[in-house]
Amino acid sequence: MAKSHLFMLSLIIIPLISASPNSPEQKLSVAHTELTKYGFPIGLLPTNVKSYTINTTTGDFSVLLKHKCRVTLPPDNYLATYSSKITGKIVENKIAELNGINVKAFFRWWGITGIKMSGKDLTFEVGVLSAKYPADKFGDTPACEGKHSSS
Repeated sequence: MAKSHLFMLSLIIIPLISASPNSPEQKLSVAHTELTKYGFPIGLLPTNVKSYTINTTTGDFSVLLKHKCRVTLPPDNYLATYSSKITGKIVENKIAELNGINVKAFFRWWGITGIKMSGKDLTFEVGVLSAKYPADKFGDTPACEGKHSSS
């Protein structure tokens, strides 16, 4: 009987160990896991998530980071900043009314107002403009750069 319990325990623990990132900073938060439930890759949020709330009826959400965060986003290496609080509304394959994420493009800062998942592509909305990128480029959570790079 003890051998079967050990075997069952190893079936649970081994995948957890092998899936565990090398750095504590790379551990996924519940907010990262929640993104996948709505069809999004985990790389839309940085590693320093402190907490999050979501109203599953309306889709309204709030993500609190440990501090403001600056990251370089793939695939074109755009500089992005995350406020310490990110809010919006999420439903399957769509994030709307997004506040708290800005990206520098064409020598100017733009607020990302929405993100849509369509097939294997993500479309980032910046006001009336949009840009499409392969979702697989956002498979890893970005670490914050600069003075707040350690969580």
